This record gives sequence, C-alpha cells and structure tokens, in this order.
Amino acid sequence: MLFSTTTPEAKRIALREMLAGPTIVQFPGAYTPLSTRLIQEQGFDGVYISGAVLANELGFPDIGLTSLTEVAARAGQIARITDLPALVDADTGFGEPMNVARTVQELENAGLAGCHIEDQFNPKRCGHLDGKNVVDLATATKRIRAAAEARRDANFLVMARTDIRGTDGLAAATDRAKALVDAGADAIFPEAMADLSEFEAMRSAVDVPILANMTEFGKSQLFTADQLQEVGVNMIIYPVTLMRSALGAMERVLQTIRADRTQEAAVPDMLTRARLYELVDYNGYNQFDSSVFDFEVPGLHR
Repeated sequence: MLFSTTTPEAKRIALREMLAGPTIVQFPGAYTPLSTRLIQEQGFDGVYISGAVLANELGFPDIGLTSLTEVAARAGQIARITDLPALVDADTGFGEPMNVARTVQELENAGLAGCHIEDQFNPKRCGHLDGKNVVDLATATKRIRAAAEARRDANFLVMARTDIRGTDGLAAATDRAKALVDAGADAIFPEAMADLSEFEAMRSAVDVPILANMTEFGKSQLFTADQLQEVGVNMIIYPVTLMRSALGAMERVLQTIRADRTQEAAVPDMLTRARLYELVDYNGYNQFDSSVFDFEVPGLHR
C-alpha cells in the first residue's frame, strides 16, 4: 500500500542484526521506488541507493552536483515503499562537519536505515575512475565523528567509505579504515579493492562490518557472494546494475521502434500490464476504495 508496514526504527535494527550475522547480505541498487518492489519480491536482504544513480537520473555525471534535498527526497521515496532496510550514498556529506550532521538527521527523517560518507574532495568523482583525490585524515575523521554524534537513533548505521586505496595504496587504506572506526564508523566501505586478498587485508584491519562494491566495468572483479564471504566481507552492493539493465532495454526498444515503425517485436520482453498492476498493488488499494479497482485485470499476456 502507500507505505512500508515496517517502521524505519525496525529496519535499522534489522540492518544491524544482519550485518552481525554469519551470512553475507546482498543489497541491489534501487533504480526507482517501483524497482524496489522487485528487489523485495526476489528475496534480497536490503536496498542500496547509489549517489551515482541519483545523479545520472538527473542527467548529471557523478561529480557531486546533487544536493542533500534531492538525495534525501529520492531516497525517502525509495525507503518508504519497502520493508527492507535501505542504505544510501551520502557522498561527502554535502559540506563541512555541521552540514554532515544535518545530512544524517535529514536521512533519518526520510526513513533510511543508514548511509555512507566518503573521504574524497568535493567535487568528487566515481570511485572506480582514476584521478581521485582524498582529504587529509583530520578532515575525513571529522566528517565521520560529526555523523555519528548527530544521529538521534543509535541504530542508524554510519558507514565510512574510503577511496584512498586508489591514491595511496592498500596500506594507507587499512590505516585510514582503522582511524575511521576510531572516529565512530559502524562499518567500512573500502572502495575499488583490486582483488580478494585486499578485502581480506581490510577484514584483518578492522573489527566492524565491511562492504564490497560489485559494480560493473569497475576496478574490482565481479566476485561471487560466496567468494566474498570467504574473505570476511559482510555486505555486497550492486549499485548501478538495475539502471544499466533498464537503460539498455530502453535503448533497444527505441531502436526497434525506429527500425520497424512499431514496438511489436519488443513486446514479449516487456513487463505485462497485469504484472505492473500487481507491483503497484491495485488490489490493496481496492480494499480502501472499490472505485480504484472496479475493472477486470487483463491476463498475464497483456
């Protein structure tokens, strides 16, 4: 129906519990609020909301052009529709430590289960591109300390992302991860690890949960969940997978229309009308107002 049946507070507790559990968890990146329904239906553990996807959806590159207002609003739309915990990319926190504090509270208000804040300079860039720059240790730890101290719900997860592996190497990354945990990070997101041994080194360096970013076309090989669990990773995100898949399908059907002067050949690959109505829960709304759903649903072939 209109909102999730699970409260934000319960989702935050669930995220904490699953990260403390023995099994690695998988968080596909939500493309839209409706795509979040698909993620939940398929039995995934949670939902990830990528800063790159939010920027790209607005037609921007992932270089820090989105605002806190835009991110909190869209992330809240996604979080409200699912019973799963949602983790959102908060980039560099949208400013200085006081801005980071406000960011965390706005994301709490929007119903998110947690966020991650990174140590890049602003303007930032995609974590799997070359030429990144990171802030000094004092600035990085101030951001995380501000985030941890600002939250009102102690279960809101503050994750620290570090991109320093790409600029200063693995040893610098493990050292920074330790410092970020000391500053209050509940979990660590080590970006652009080169291989499984690097994830294993990060696991040895910190006692908090760690995240693996399995984005396509990036610096990291697309390891399986089993491979990552074996080296101690607790959580996997697939940040841009659904958006890339959706845009690829859109591009192909547009090419079909241009070539054939009709979309007929592409219809078998489309979501049916009946399946779409199922996803948006016409039946559920009908329980409140029969005028909403006073027609027969077409068969699954339509």
